[in-house]
Amino acid sequence: MLKRALLVVLLGMLIFSSSLVTAQDDPAYAGLDGDYSGVTLRVATIGGQPYEAMYESISMFEEATGATVEIVFLGDGFEIDRYLKTNYAAGTVDFDVAWNHTSFMTQYVDFVEPLQSYFTEEELAPFSDAILTSATIDGNLQLLPRHADISGMHYRTDLFGDADLQAAFEAAYGYPLAPPTNLTEMYDMAEFFVGQGAVQYGTQFAGKEEALSGRFYELLVANGGNYFDENLNPIFGSEAGISTAQWMRDLYVNNLIPADTPNLLWPEVAQNFCDGNVAFYLEWYGWYSYFQDPESCPAVAGNFGIVRGPTGAAGDIHTGWAGAHAFSVTRASENKEAAADLVRFLTSEAVLYEESQLGLLPVRDDVWARIIADAQASDVALDAERLAVAQTQISEDFFTPPLFADWISFTNLWTPILQGIILGDVSVADGVNDGVAETQLLMEDLGYSQ
Repeated sequence: MLKRALLVVLLGMLIFSSSLVTAQDDPAYAGLDGDYSGVTLRVATIGGQPYEAMYESISMFEEATGATVEIVFLGDGFEIDRYLKTNYAAGTVDFDVAWNHTSFMTQYVDFVEPLQSYFTEEELAPFSDAILTSATIDGNLQLLPRHADISGMHYRTDLFGDADLQAAFEAAYGYPLAPPTNLTEMYDMAEFFVGQGAVQYGTQFAGKEEALSGRFYELLVANGGNYFDENLNPIFGSEAGISTAQWMRDLYVNNLIPADTPNLLWPEVAQNFCDGNVAFYLEWYGWYSYFQDPESCPAVAGNFGIVRGPTGAAGDIHTGWAGAHAFSVTRASENKEAAADLVRFLTSEAVLYEESQLGLLPVRDDVWARIIADAQASDVALDAERLAVAQTQISEDFFTPPLFADWISFTNLWTPILQGIILGDVSVADGVNDGVAETQLLMEDLGYSQ
């Protein structure tokens, strides 16, 4: 039911095998051979840090092909999703290339071109087989990925390496202070760092929209639960669901996470970390170069590490909510071949190598080979360490949200209920049970369950 990418093990094998390859030639661009003079391609895509650096390369595509590329919409993942769904539903699509994502793609199936019609097997071969397989619905490839992401545990090395804090923690909790490996340790350490006055908040998470529902989901899975059974009946009223919600609420009630958590998305939690307000938290790898920049993150640059996500009550299941950002060609496009070439360019080895240098995780074997070679030559130990952690997480922990067309409809219903639980507006048990009951009605209305 999770529909965990069917070939995710192959993805791990692909990534590990790439470490044996030495990148020697310059990375290649693609999609620059067409003559599209007089053609304007309109793009609706994701914006914000760290996504927009890629778009600076579009001028190369314009110069080579004669096309004009106009970005008509930039927004965060939830803003672009709303923009796309509004235009798809209203039949007002006036853009040729659209953002897509493995967690959102089932909503867009009727509105994007099957990409196997535009890309050869040879062109697709360098991409993660697992992602392409999971992005193929009824034989149609919905998207071409630009990068993948999964959350690693980012932690302040200056705090965890402080001898006085180490001694105080072990005296109080009975075990050594080290980056947390499970949810119990996360709570203990959040409580400790705040109690010591070392930071304002022990940990944090984005607290609104699908970002909150997704984070709850991976904690729920680590605790041995799930949102739905194989028939899409809601089952998160379980002990795992109650304990996961209680854990989040306890962090909030005891002032161990930001008071404005329900207003935070990815940029805000990243900035909290950069400002030195947070000791550790689960964060996407894509922020790596931002965190290592002394100008953007003076309190963190050079003073953080990354380890695998924690386990929960299940004992052997790590957090691993993950997915891939991507591009699609819209069915409404009047310049589909040109649009496909733009996607071909934006997902080419050279462009994705440039993007991966920001810290984003590649989806191409040839790009993995290059960043591994770069990391091995770097004098920053974390450059290579983070890749090893990412490889482990992608090969062993990677799982997508439930892949059904109304995943966002569900999260839109559940997120405000979960926010109320965290804030203490309703008891944990009542809130979770209300969420299950309302979800059951929603799924029946949508025709998923009876």
